[in-house]
Amino acid sequence: MIPGDCLAQPNFINIVSDIAILHALGVRLVVVHGARLQIEDELTRAGCRSQFHNGARITEREHLPYVINAAGTARCQIEAMFSSGLPNSPMFGAKIKVRGGNFITARPQGIIDGVDHQMTGKVRSVDGQAILEILQSNCIALLSPIGYSITGEVFNLSFTDIGISAATSIAADKVLIFNDDGPIYDKNGTLYRQLTPAQCEHFLAEQSQHAPTSSYFSLRAGYAACKKGVARAHIISSAEDGTLLKELFTRDGSGTMVHSDSYETIRPALLQDVPGILNLIGPLEQKGILVKRSRELLENEINYFTVLEKDNLIIGCAALYPMQDAAAGELACVAVMKEYQKGGRAGNLLLRVEEQAQQLRLEKIYVLTTRTAHWFIEQGFVETTVDALPASRKALYNYQRNSKILVKKLMP
Repeated sequence: MIPGDCLAQPNFINIVSDIAILHALGVRLVVVHGARLQIEDELTRAGCRSQFHNGARITEREHLPYVINAAGTARCQIEAMFSSGLPNSPMFGAKIKVRGGNFITARPQGIIDGVDHQMTGKVRSVDGQAILEILQSNCIALLSPIGYSITGEVFNLSFTDIGISAATSIAADKVLIFNDDGPIYDKNGTLYRQLTPAQCEHFLAEQSQHAPTSSYFSLRAGYAACKKGVARAHIISSAEDGTLLKELFTRDGSGTMVHSDSYETIRPALLQDVPGILNLIGPLEQKGILVKRSRELLENEINYFTVLEKDNLIIGCAALYPMQDAAAGELACVAVMKEYQKGGRAGNLLLRVEEQAQQLRLEKIYVLTTRTAHWFIEQGFVETTVDALPASRKALYNYQRNSKILVKKLMP
């Protein structure tokens, strides 16, 4: 989803190049563009002026030709960009085909708060099958902010309304929304990289407490897309080069993501997680923080492990070993990738392990550590002695490592 203002920015050619890269990689793309700036320019040249109601343009019938001209001009500009292919340019040899059509059925906005919006409309339906056929033919679908009624009239539509409706209609994997400002910040400069729909709703309701920015227009669109079934919506900067590719191909992205699916999940470990766990705990084993585990041992003990996964990457793990001679278990191999520490993730892993222990009717959890005793004490553990360990675990205690022993009693 690309606002009309973006088309006038110097960076727009780079955005087109990045879209071309995605297309070459086989990503099926629908591009929805706005034309607010272009419409304003057309009306100004004609000596006309629009009225607005709650941020929406009231499109007078006599203004409609200028709106159509502006949308057509914006569309031609985009098609021209996708058609370029000079040698020594990013678009050389791309040969991208762009298609569109009368896929958006519209209806009038009607009278709102006593104000007649005239030829300003809203999406009534989207021909999702026609859009999918374009994508299946290895073309980019291009949708302009114009819709057509069943009576043959033309309506000026919000490009965000079209984008959200089209994404829902074709069951899109994600929506990417360009804006002028990039990621979302609050007044204190806190950066919000990801928000659930519930967090996003709360954030938007307290907009006056956050940094004044046009990004919230995009954030509202992302929130609406997720509420209608799109798994992820990404708000990214149209002014900074490369944000589209960074958002998609780096772990933490470049903008702000609203996600309705489980972006970070805590789940039981599977056999295929062994390489990820080894990669995570390897540096800690080398430093002597964790006891070294072979691949074979880890495969045999995988059912004791819980993992924290982010976008198919194992970023945390913990293991719970029940003790045979006591209603107790040992918490071991607690690790979180360095880049994701200090975010409460280790605590979340511990809570999940405690839930598992309670399901097993365990009364205590022991942990042996050489470096992180203070963290465990902060989580409710208390220091104890080797003699307090159940006999089976006491027999295996490594006096050379001289680990501190901590225990936590579980609530019944």
